[in-house]
Amino acid sequence: MEEVAITTETIHLDQFLKWAGVVESGGQVKLLMEDGLILINGVVAAERRKKVQAGDVIAIEGLGSWKVVHE
Repeated sequence: MEEVAITTETIHLDQFLKWAGVVESGGQVKLLMEDGLILINGVVAAERRKKVQAGDVIAIEGLGSWKVVHE
């Protein structure tokens, strides 16, 4: 699991995945979500603009997992 630091208290899921270099666009996030491949703390993510914060773990089936940490 890779740790990715953010400088704010929260960040939207789609922005976090772009910040971490996992995806290049929000459209890619949408497609992954439609297939039910993105999990936040073990729960299938239902909205791209979901706020994540330090301590949350985002996992994408077949790609890996990332822990949000505060810088």
